[in-house]
Amino acid sequence: MTDCMTKQQRSYVMSRIRGKNTSIELILRSALHIKGRRFRTHVRDLPGTPDIVFSRAKLAVFVDGDFWHGYMFPRWEMTLPKFWRKKIRTNRARDRRCHARLRRPAGR
Repeated sequence: MTDCMTKQQRSYVMSRIRGKNTSIELILRSALHIKGRRFRTHVRDLPGTPDIVFSRAKLAVFVDGDFWHGYMFPRWEMTLPKFWRKKIRTNRARDRRCHARLRRPAGR
């Protein structure tokens, strides 16, 4: 599978993809705020830097994109070039590590 863009074009397109404050994140945060929920955003002290954190409830919310985090990845990974397969596998492994660390009781 060849890319229909030059390296410079692809680099520019990929650089425009945001990691924080995406439209879906903003919609979710707005709805939570309207409901009177109080939360923190992008808490760097926690593994994986959750997008939304309800500290009192000890609840972390990740707003992950289907592609980047490999939703149903085994079904479509064979359609990707090696670079993207490796990238998404690495993202999924990091997600598993971060989620496991968040589930551990404090102090362990």
